[in-house]
Amino acid sequence: MEIRVLRYFLAVAREGTIVGAAKFLHVTQPTLSRQLQDLEEELGQQLFIRSNRTITLTPEGRFLRKRAEEILEIVNRTENDFNAMGENIGGSVHIGGGESKAMRLIADTIGELQKEYPDIRYNLYSGNAEDVMERLDKGILDFGILIQPVDISKYDSVALPIRDVWGVVMRKDSPLAEKTAITLRDLRSLPLICSRINIRQSTVKNAYAEWFGKSFEKLNIVATYNLIYNAALLVEAKIGYALGLDGLIDAVGNRALCFRPLEPKLESGLNIVWKKYQVFSKAAELFRDRLLERFSEPEE
Repeated sequence: MEIRVLRYFLAVAREGTIVGAAKFLHVTQPTLSRQLQDLEEELGQQLFIRSNRTITLTPEGRFLRKRAEEILEIVNRTENDFNAMGENIGGSVHIGGGESKAMRLIADTIGELQKEYPDIRYNLYSGNAEDVMERLDKGILDFGILIQPVDISKYDSVALPIRDVWGVVMRKDSPLAEKTAITLRDLRSLPLICSRINIRQSTVKNAYAEWFGKSFEKLNIVATYNLIYNAALLVEAKIGYALGLDGLIDAVGNRALCFRPLEPKLESGLNIVWKKYQVFSKAAELFRDRLLERFSEPEE
């Protein structure tokens, strides 16, 4: 497969018509149609369902669209890194992670480097641990910030000197808002909105599940989320109470909601990770070295 043809394929998938894609790409319609037919023959799969006015993707086409986007993202990154080579260090550093106060530590590190290397650009991706690890493994991200519990044994990592506190996000007019902390007894009868990744079965030691004990499987979970903003909207709409981390409601700017910690206290550690034996760009290498300088524990 040629990179050019993948760009053609994505343009058609995005525009939904040969006419629109041809105009965007500045090629003729017959040329574009022939390239797509050649791609289908090369792969041995039908990628499009063609009608008089529109084109839609088959399941095989949707699969190729995801892969093509990932391939082109890596191609663009590689081109940018080579273009940035020279006396002045530039290029891009790609960082992914869940929503956490730990991002402030990363922001401070970026701020330090930016003063010394103003040509480096930083690209942030928000997602849960599964999303971030998938992108790390495919080379789309350089670094990932992972909230425990999660298995990080296949990565190099450094622990961040911060722990996130778990609690309940609720409306300020809720009767529970009068309490300073929320117990398991308080939660047993409530409609709950939970982080999707934390309620899945895992071989990793899960302090989150252990906090609930035998009650974990009996919780009344009415919705799940991977990022807190949408969960906050559900809480505001009186759908339920969201289990989440402290400090994030202020980030979404929702004045109708409040946070109350769990009792007994439940915390999660955080790590920033990267692939073992990773060949970094100069910009990413500088970022990694600064992370190690700031956060590695001194050897005894």
